[in-house]
Amino acid sequence: MQLPLRATAPAPLTYPGDLHVAHYVTRPGTVTLSAVAEHRIKIHRGTPVTGSCGISRFRYAHGDVDLLPAGSADSWQEDHTSTSVMLHFAPSLLARTADELGLDGARIGLAAQHQLRDPQIEHIAWALDADREAGRPGGRLYTDSLTTALLSHLLARHRTAQAPRHGLSKPQLQRVTEHIDAHLDEDLSLARLAHVAGLSASHLKTQFKRSTGLPLHAYVVQRRVERARTLLLRRELPASRIALDVGFAHQSHMVRCLRRVLGADAAPLLRRAA
Repeated sequence: MQLPLRATAPAPLTYPGDLHVAHYVTRPGTVTLSAVAEHRIKIHRGTPVTGSCGISRFRYAHGDVDLLPAGSADSWQEDHTSTSVMLHFAPSLLARTADELGLDGARIGLAAQHQLRDPQIEHIAWALDADREAGRPGGRLYTDSLTTALLSHLLARHRTAQAPRHGLSKPQLQRVTEHIDAHLDEDLSLARLAHVAGLSASHLKTQFKRSTGLPLHAYVVQRRVERARTLLLRRELPASRIALDVGFAHQSHMVRCLRRVLGADAAPLLRRAA
C-alpha cells in the first residue's frame, strides 16, 4: 500500500527567497516523492529507520541527508515510521546566489545524493527547523543569513554544471533580426540570413529556434504580419500595396497569414484588407 509523505504541525513557514521548511512523517510501506519544480533537501531526524530501494537495503540515521534536484522523483520502502525535515527552494534562488558569487547561475544545478553526511547542511537545517518551531523569533535577518549560508555551501560542495542552452549570441541575433526588419519586402533566403549571422544555413536554423522559440520562417511571417497590421490600421495605403510592401506574394497571401497568426484578433484587419 502506497502512502504519501505527511506534513505535521506546525505548517511550513515561508522564508525570504522562497525557502520553506517543514516536518514530514512517513508510515511503514512504500514512500513516494513526486517530482516538483523545486530543489529539496531531506534530513533524517530522530530514531534510525531501515528499508529498501529495489534490491538494496539501507539504514537512515539521524542527520543523513538526501539532495533531490528539481524535477527528480524517488520511491522506496520503509520498515518503520520515520521523521524528516524537508527544505525546499526554487532553482532561481540557487541561480541568483551563484551569480552573486561570480558563478554562471544559468548553468548551475544541484547534484543528486543519498545518505550524505554533511555537518554544515545538518547544522543549518536544525537551526532553520528550530526557528520555525519557535515562530521565527530570529526574524528575517536570521533566516536570510542561514539561507545564504546554506546555498553558498551547496554551491561550493554539491553543485553540478548543467549543459548550456546553445543559441545565437546576442550580436548574431541582433544582426539577423535587424536585417529581417530592414528587408521584409524582399524575398529573404536562408542562405542570405546565414551569411548575415556568419553561420551555415543548417546551423542558423537550429540556433535561431533555440534563441527565439520560433522557426526562422515563422518568425519572418510574424514580423510581416505585425508590419501589415500597423499599416492597415493607418489606412494610408491600399491593402494590395501593403501586402507587397511587407513581403507577401499578394493580398490574398497576406489575408491568410493575418488569419493564421492573429486568429480572432484579425477580424477588424481582414475587413480592411479585403
